Amino acid sequence: MFKPARVLLAGLMMMALAVPVAQAASREQIDAEVQEAIQKLYKHSSAAKELTARSAGMLVFPNVYKGGIGIGGEYGEGALLVGGKTVAYYNTVSASIGFQLGAQRKSEVILFMNEKELHKFRDSDGWTARVDGSVALATLGAGGEIDTETAKKPIIGFIFSNQGLMYNLTFEGSKITQIKK
Repeated sequence: MFKPARVLLAGLMMMALAVPVAQAASREQIDAEVQEAIQKLYKHSSAAKELTARSAGMLVFPNVYKGGIGIGGEYGEGALLVGGKTVAYYNTVSASIGFQLGAQRKSEVILFMNEKELHKFRDSDGWTARVDGSVALATLGAGGEIDTETAKKPIIGFIFSNQGLMYNLTFEGSKITQIKK
């Protein structure tokens, strides 16, 4: 006999085990994870490597953890690279309400393709995707190629290495804020 309270309790316990407690990572740990995430991205798509070479800046969140039962949230820490060097550290946070059950870990990369968009991002107190800038989500076609229209956008995002039960590929509503390390 299933009782709603038991089902809810079991779901909460599964989430507690599946989503690690968000802990502030060290600069060295973030830098190492960022480099690993970049290499994974390049394995997915040679076009991504070409776009990053042309970008003014690259924001990398190697591990974004998301979980939810009706109400969900996500959190991750990463770094902004300009000219291949880390210039600042950021976190990404979002919350959602609606049908959702599960947990996942994903990597996110946001490319600022021109100096104007990069400066708007860096000058903000907190940047929200779709409010402060529209991120064109890159989808990979055959051979890892990216749609030519997407490649022309001023801000391009990649979400990859999805694991877990929840599947929601979007940057919408993600609040990105600089953190002091």
